[in-house]
Amino acid sequence: MSDTDLIKLYSGRILALAANMPHTARLSAPQATARKRSPMCGSMVTVDLAMDDGRISEYGQDVKACALGQAAASVVGSGIIGRTIDEVSTARAQLIEMLCNEGPAPDAPFHDLEVLLPAREYKNRHASILLAFDAALEAAEQIAPSETGGSHLTAP
Repeated sequence: MSDTDLIKLYSGRILALAANMPHTARLSAPQATARKRSPMCGSMVTVDLAMDDGRISEYGQDVKACALGQAAASVVGSGIIGRTIDEVSTARAQLIEMLCNEGPAPDAPFHDLEVLLPAREYKNRHASILLAFDAALEAAEQIAPSETGGSHLTAP
């Protein structure tokens, strides 16, 4: 990767998202916890989750990832509270479509993931970018397995 490619990939906006990540405190009494790790780079995200009436009501995350994974976790953390499992799963699928098939950015409230468009050509970074969604959906599956069916974790 050239210096120009790195500058393009790690834009100021990505770094700002990574530096201002919300919900970085773990929950004291989560209904579920899930940890996901990217085998390619070792990035790891742990998510604590609580749900109420089919919606995510509390969210905490511990993110040990590259700036791309951190930026994605920042956007996920900003938009996830109040969402249903289906909405989170749809946003994950839209992110995969954006990264792998030149689709548009995910719908609001996850639309700021468009900042990760330059990562399209770096497939080895995709797993790290998906970690926050993957951990959140795995935790949600522990709480409400009938609502997820496990289909959300299909690899990109």
